[in-house]
Amino acid sequence: MLNATTVDPQQTIAELQRQLDERTAERDEALEQQTATAEVLQVINSSRGDLAPVFDAMLERAMRLCKAAHGHFLIYDGEAFRPTVARGEPRFAEYWRQQPPFRPAETNPLGRLVRGERVVHRDDAWKDDAYRDVPGISARNRFGPNSHFADCGAA
Repeated sequence: MLNATTVDPQQTIAELQRQLDERTAERDEALEQQTATAEVLQVINSSRGDLAPVFDAMLERAMRLCKAAHGHFLIYDGEAFRPTVARGEPRFAEYWRQQPPFRPAETNPLGRLVRGERVVHRDDAWKDDAYRDVPGISARNRFGPNSHFADCGAA
C-alpha cells in the first residue's frame, strides 16, 4: 500500500484526467449511436414499406459512425449476399450496384459473419488478408492505392 504522502499529486491528476477523457469519449460514442438509431427509426416510421430509404439511412449513419469515406449495404437471403445501397466515391458505388448476388468464401469476413462470428471495425480493411477473396476487393486499384476501406459490420 502506498503512503499518501509519497504519491505525486501531478501523476494522480494526470491519471484522473486520462480516465475522465476515456469516459467522455465512451459517452460521446454512445450518444452518437443512440442519435443514429433514432434517426433511422424516424426514416423507418416514414418509409411506408419502401425499404430503399431505410437501407440508405442505415448506411449513411453507419458510415458517419465509422468515419468511412464510402460504403455499401448488403442483404443476406440465407444463401447469398445482394448489394442494395452504395454511397461515397461514385466509382465505388457504381461498382457495387452492378454486382450480382454472391456467396462469400468461409474465410472472408462475410463468410465468418454468416457462420456467426462477430466482425468488428477495422480502421483500414485493405491491410487485412481476410479481404483478399471478398468480391470487389480487387477493384481497389479503380479507386486509388490510398483508398480507405473501413469495415464496421457486426453480427
